[in-house]
Amino acid sequence: MIIAVDAMGGDNAPSEVVKGAVKAVNETENLEVILVGNKALIEKELAACSKKEQPKIQIMHTDEFIAMDDHPSEIVRGKRKSSMHVGLKLVKDGKAAGFFTAGNSGAAMAVAMVVLGLLEGVARPAIGTILPCSTERGHFFMLDVGANVDCRPEHLVTFAIMGSAYAKKVLHIDNPTVGLLNNGEEEGKGDMLTKAVYPILKKTDVINFVGNVEGKALFRGEADVVVCDGFAGNIALKVSQSVAKYMTSMLKQELLSSTVSKIGALLSKKAFENLKKKTDGAQYGGAPLLGVKGVCVIGHGSSNDVAVANGIRVAMRASMSKMNEAIVDDVRDSLTHILNY
Repeated sequence: MIIAVDAMGGDNAPSEVVKGAVKAVNETENLEVILVGNKALIEKELAACSKKEQPKIQIMHTDEFIAMDDHPSEIVRGKRKSSMHVGLKLVKDGKAAGFFTAGNSGAAMAVAMVVLGLLEGVARPAIGTILPCSTERGHFFMLDVGANVDCRPEHLVTFAIMGSAYAKKVLHIDNPTVGLLNNGEEEGKGDMLTKAVYPILKKTDVINFVGNVEGKALFRGEADVVVCDGFAGNIALKVSQSVAKYMTSMLKQELLSSTVSKIGALLSKKAFENLKKKTDGAQYGGAPLLGVKGVCVIGHGSSNDVAVANGIRVAMRASMSKMNEAIVDDVRDSLTHILNY
């Protein structure tokens, strides 16, 4: 399977992207990568990497790339030969099974919508992400986390269907529970959007809707899939990342504050390593852009080689899962509920 990778996307490109691609093909069977970007820069980085699996890596040269501060509308009109455009075109033309970028997320969404188009029945794409929780499975899936600031009820219904399909097909969760992020558990709680969408979600029979999920319950894993608009989702995501970093910093400070605590830290080293792994976003790789006609995975701008490698594998698993076919089928089956709103 071939995955196209935006070699020029991200704060650490092309160095970490190239290293991540090499890591992915070294560790993953039946995987090939096309690195899209400046050939000279990519070859320079490849020269410093292991030669073991480099025959599985191709380079597609392009002079243009999208900066992190470029405006999406200007990109769509003016940078049509960018590494992001070219990589997504490979997916559209069937020359790659999926695409990964750690570049500008707004640009990735805009370019994917133009190049790939939207799935039948989908009016808005959504960005989903895996977050850790205290259940035995250890994670849940939340969307949208930034693609759509303003949403209508039918958009959230589609997000719920797409998130449920992703959980089933890619995360292998049987009959995943779906919750609506809200400021209370009761059905009547929330703003106009959440109050309007709740009864529609209740009667959408292709999802296992379990009601509202409060912010305090997110990381208890009360739902396998949590649905929200991109404004609330992005805030929840950024707050969780910030709290995790703060707690890690404070814990480290306390553990180094005395000889006794240092001994305790040494004895607990393995537990702390496991905790760090569970809360490290690099382990999850990237966030799928759901709703487009193809597989597009968006990594964090600060992605290192581990995050890039895992993001490439996310794209590979998503392509193998046939999740888009499941999304189209489920949206079609639920269309009457959406139209009756």
